Amino acid sequence: MDSISYERAADANGAVRAAQQPGSMYIGGGTNLLDLMKGGVTRPVRLIDITHISGLDSVATLPDGGLRIGALVRNSDAANHALVRERYPLLSQAFLAGASAQLRNMATVGGNLMQRTRCSYFYDTAFAQCNKRQPGSGCAALEGINRTHAILGASPQCIAVNPSDMNVALAALDAVVRVRGPSGERAVPIGEFHRLPGDRPDLDTTLQLGELITAIDLPPPLFSDHAHYLKVRDRASYAFALVSVAAALQMNGNTVTNARIALGGVAHKPWRANAAEQMLTGHPLDDATLRAAAAAAVSDARAQRDNAFKIELAQRAIVRAVNQAAGRSGGVV
Repeated sequence: MDSISYERAADANGAVRAAQQPGSMYIGGGTNLLDLMKGGVTRPVRLIDITHISGLDSVATLPDGGLRIGALVRNSDAANHALVRERYPLLSQAFLAGASAQLRNMATVGGNLMQRTRCSYFYDTAFAQCNKRQPGSGCAALEGINRTHAILGASPQCIAVNPSDMNVALAALDAVVRVRGPSGERAVPIGEFHRLPGDRPDLDTTLQLGELITAIDLPPPLFSDHAHYLKVRDRASYAFALVSVAAALQMNGNTVTNARIALGGVAHKPWRANAAEQMLTGHPLDDATLRAAAAAAVSDARAQRDNAFKIELAQRAIVRAVNQAAGRSGGVV
């Protein structure tokens, strides 16, 4: 049995100081970290409990009209907060698509950002080959069962995907992650927070040693009228996405004046479909344009043996999610 020390942080600065000891990890809701510890995947030597730090469990309006969600806000509370539901329905829908009600009642927003991949080879230490667990050991998923793995942004070192629903919505909304570390505070755009695997798949984020997530900032709401989160999965609840789509639009009649599309279940990080957004923006929303945009979103996709279906599935999901966001009852599926 591993020896683990425990410390309850009284404030953010104290937590950051405590986390400078090698092997230290923060714990909030613990819904992912404890699983990893039980399976022997993660072996911290020190747990720093941040759940009693004042000010990290609130939701507040920002001066520019945006919203700040504290890192310790529970997923269920964020999903059902009046301001989130009214101004950022895309995010509320994404929260409610994740896990189960019981887990959402425990999981925190900051912890959701830090979710590690649910690749079965990463979670099962009986498989020695996992570059995410042991850099340089290989990737068992490349020759194994890879139905749920990445079709975009993967590398020969890792083909795992980011499992979070919340992260996909945040990517579409251009959220900013606020962190505090030994050198003070900094703001990290959500697109720069998570990493692609490259040759260091063991690093999921760009956080530095001891940095603590304190909040997520959302920009002023632009997409409260036309947004939809679609999650395609093997069963209706408590399952990770095969493909998910966060679609948010600004419309003038039938013309798209601004489009945001992000994909989940397809890459090591939430995947922003910039080419699809550009093809939709400034044009009337019709079936041909939407099909072309969906195809552009996966033009660089590379399938593994078992997941080629995801390329077609992602296109169909984009079409459906955008149609839903626009309030179109018809259109191709």
